[in-house]
Amino acid sequence: MAEYSVLMSVYYKEKAEHLRVSIESMLAQTVLTNDFVIVCDGALTAELDEVIDAFVKSQDSIFNIVRLPENVGLGQALNEGLAHCKNEIVARMDSDDIAMPNRCEMQLAKMNELELDIISGTVNEFEGDISQIFSTRTLPETHEEILKFAKKRNAFNHPCVMFKKSSVESAGGYKPFHLCEDYYLWVRMLQNGARGYNIQEPVLYMRAGDEMYKRRAGFKYLRSMVKFRWYMKRSGFSGWGDFLVSSGGQMLTALSPQKVRRYIYNKKLRNN
Repeated sequence: MAEYSVLMSVYYKEKAEHLRVSIESMLAQTVLTNDFVIVCDGALTAELDEVIDAFVKSQDSIFNIVRLPENVGLGQALNEGLAHCKNEIVARMDSDDIAMPNRCEMQLAKMNELELDIISGTVNEFEGDISQIFSTRTLPETHEEILKFAKKRNAFNHPCVMFKKSSVESAGGYKPFHLCEDYYLWVRMLQNGARGYNIQEPVLYMRAGDEMYKRRAGFKYLRSMVKFRWYMKRSGFSGWGDFLVSSGGQMLTALSPQKVRRYIYNKKLRNN
């Protein structure tokens, strides 16, 4: 089975315990990585540095710690980290999520079987600990279904994406687009001929809660989302109907009260 790199970015607001558990989950994979790239996006807290140092000390041969002098944001930090990944296959991992032990084995097998450029899978969203799952996000499985779905909504779960480094680079890598850096990259990859797939069973526990819903609210968020929908329409990726439906739905959720927004995401936009 192909070797792969793990790409993670962490910044000072992350909790040290969340980072430790996240890294441990990737070191407990049934198919182990030989290249774990962690981008420190600006100066970290002493507690976060202690977690990273402990892992490096115990398994120095696989860790590559990239320290950026200042915080540049997730997209730019991932671009910097991607340049340090030594394998063609790269598994993204957020610094507060928990991967299931067979996540990478399943994704590698599908990438090889279907000759894929990008793959993600179902995620279980939780608060507190993984026994408190409140929602599950399952996305379209096949490449053809993904192409149709992506015209209106993000077709990959970024926290558990695995992709070919060359396919990401040929699409231009992560580029600035407020709150849409990952979706922007997937659209460009699909336009560039990349083939995608989503595993239909959970591969990751994603930490979520009220803060996530707060970030998806307000006029600034709505303006960015509509601007991105217009980019997709203008580039020919989607049509007028896709633009109007997705922008209308975005307006409904962004301008709704917090409780209503949470209900829409959990009961209408997820598979529970």
